[in-house]
Amino acid sequence: MVATNPLFQGTWTLRRLNSMILSDIWPEMIFFSAVATAVAIVTDKTDADLAIGNQLLTVGGVILGLVISFRTSSAYERYQDGSKMWTNIGTASRNLAQQIWIHVPDERQLPDSDPTPVLNVIIEKKTMINMIHAFAVSVKHLLRDEPGVFYEDLYPSVAFLPKYATGTRRAADILPVWHVQAGRRLTPAALKRRDTLLGLVESPVPPLKPATLPPHKTIYDYLPILRLPRWTMKKAVEKAHLLSKEDDDEDIRQLRPKKKRIAYSDVVESTVPLEIYLYLSNYTAFLMKNNLLQPAVATAMTNALLALHDSLAQLERICNNPLPFAYYAHLRMTVWLYLLFFPFQIIELFEYYTIPATCLVTFLLCGFMELGQEIENPFNYDLNDLDLDRYCNAIKRELLEITTQPNAEPSSFLYTSQNQPFAPHDRRTADVLRADKPEAGEYISPGNASLRDIDGLRHTMVRNWVEVQRLTRKSAK
Repeated sequence: MVATNPLFQGTWTLRRLNSMILSDIWPEMIFFSAVATAVAIVTDKTDADLAIGNQLLTVGGVILGLVISFRTSSAYERYQDGSKMWTNIGTASRNLAQQIWIHVPDERQLPDSDPTPVLNVIIEKKTMINMIHAFAVSVKHLLRDEPGVFYEDLYPSVAFLPKYATGTRRAADILPVWHVQAGRRLTPAALKRRDTLLGLVESPVPPLKPATLPPHKTIYDYLPILRLPRWTMKKAVEKAHLLSKEDDDEDIRQLRPKKKRIAYSDVVESTVPLEIYLYLSNYTAFLMKNNLLQPAVATAMTNALLALHDSLAQLERICNNPLPFAYYAHLRMTVWLYLLFFPFQIIELFEYYTIPATCLVTFLLCGFMELGQEIENPFNYDLNDLDLDRYCNAIKRELLEITTQPNAEPSSFLYTSQNQPFAPHDRRTADVLRADKPEAGEYISPGNASLRDIDGLRHTMVRNWVEVQRLTRKSAK
């Protein structure tokens, strides 16, 4: 199947236009085009010769091309690593959920206790599977720098977890996972007040924030060119009115443009995913301690938990570790110097065409620079970022699909009139095979009464292979 081209899919909306890097590089394009315009006018209207040799253009262009290519490739690699880690979270979540749902027995009797009701065990297993989904959701909020558990898609799955480290209900004993109020980190003073943290933890219905919190968009985000007159107006207000410090701060706050959320604005912490991981690990330890798991299954569950933890660590690495500042600053200054000297090197040959040529080269070089920065941390809400909500919803659907399995005995559905175990050569159904062969384990190959038991079965298997070979080879041709 040929992949669709996203450039020609869907409707061109303001959000899609804003996701293009043109909204980030227009100041450079205007500035260097203005420099090219000045060079062209001075060269045409005066006797000054501003042209210089183009050796710098050739050598510098090759070097910049290699370095920018490496910069973009490293950023795209981080983007792909982020997608790969979310795929690993999905795979590990499915593996862990199916091991809990299928391999943990419903009938249970712990030492020195009465048999546990089957309903209690099913509630226990379903709750742990819900926490697997909560782990993925908490990682999503972590990467978006949305701390805490008080979100509509996360809190219901973890509201029952212990809230205090001791038996006393004091604010000083509240566990770390609850030390964030509705997506906002609490100050040390607020942690001690009963009307903040303790009241929130004790509340049966605390205030919850939406599952997604995209930044508020204004017209200045969709039409970045309008930021220039707003900045000019802000400066005029500052100088004309000579506002007091308090009024000045308020007016400037109102006039200040909404900044685009940049990557690595804050180092995020893994409090909530780590806490959920510890509860899941504690559950597997409980199962192994009471011999409720086979050794192979216990090993598989441990490996799935380790895969979740490793994916979390890798995602934190991508989110919290940008390229070194010296590398990025030096590359940016090198590009600007190259673009600054670019009009002087082509003015003799291009004349007034130097202006669009400089604008085009600025678009290419600065565009690839901004593209690398845009996808280096792909966990926000832009169209260029990974759709973390889609990943979490897919995990939720798959986990719910796992829990729909009734875990019935194979004999309850194998010997029916819909099962043809030895097709295509033997089209008899399982109930017919059992009714025709009163002796246990006896099998007669169709049309060959002399082939009985294992010989007849092996003959049927060979005939199946021959027939499938013939049909598939024919259809391939």
